[in-house]
Amino acid sequence: MSSPRKIRQQMEEKANQEKASVRLKGLGDSLYVTLDPARPPEQLQKELDRLFTRMKHLAVNARVILDTGEQDSHGDLIEHLGKFLKNTFGVGSVLEPPRKRLVSEEQARRQDMESSWHNYRSDVLMLAGRVRSGQNVTARKHLLIMGDVNPGAVISAGGDILVMGRLRGIAAAGQPDNQDVIILALDFQPTQIQIGGVMAAGLPPSPRKVPEFAYMENGAIVVEDYLDADPFGRLTWPQVR
Repeated sequence: MSSPRKIRQQMEEKANQEKASVRLKGLGDSLYVTLDPARPPEQLQKELDRLFTRMKHLAVNARVILDTGEQDSHGDLIEHLGKFLKNTFGVGSVLEPPRKRLVSEEQARRQDMESSWHNYRSDVLMLAGRVRSGQNVTARKHLLIMGDVNPGAVISAGGDILVMGRLRGIAAAGQPDNQDVIILALDFQPTQIQIGGVMAAGLPPSPRKVPEFAYMENGAIVVEDYLDADPFGRLTWPQVR
């Protein structure tokens, strides 16, 4: 028969294991939950119930990202826990984080050399001219506009947005949930920008009139001088975006 002290130790160990199996933090407008897929689904569900019960109404209609921390997808587990969160707490959506293919630099170079650049099928929507107020431009992947984007215009893309002119309207890149993108303009004066699910109000125009770009860093949108930051200058080989 176990002593009371031993039973208490076992209960504390069990509680610590459960706490370590699920972690919750805020990320932009989302709730980011990391899971240990090695734990039983019942244990993960119990810990999610504990965490979301504390949040009360804040969980209603929230966007939740469930991350197992592994390259392999755990679709059945995510689906099971997602249904639990929607039915129990009324969350709006449950997603997995985007997965990146693990390709070595040498493999990428070899693939590029074998197929050659001119054989790539373009994923870029390129437009020339002014996007006027009231117009809405949407690109499946990257968007390049050789001209201005007026106030009242809305441009959106699944990838990067590059404006070779004045950006003074609304720009949303990385839609719906890709945060590894940029919004670049030669004259950066947007009324509102969005990267993935994170939005930010526009900034006053730079007095230097230099090309600027917006990107995500630590869950927030940052705007920098493109030439000074040189975000892609440290890449040793061209990469397809």
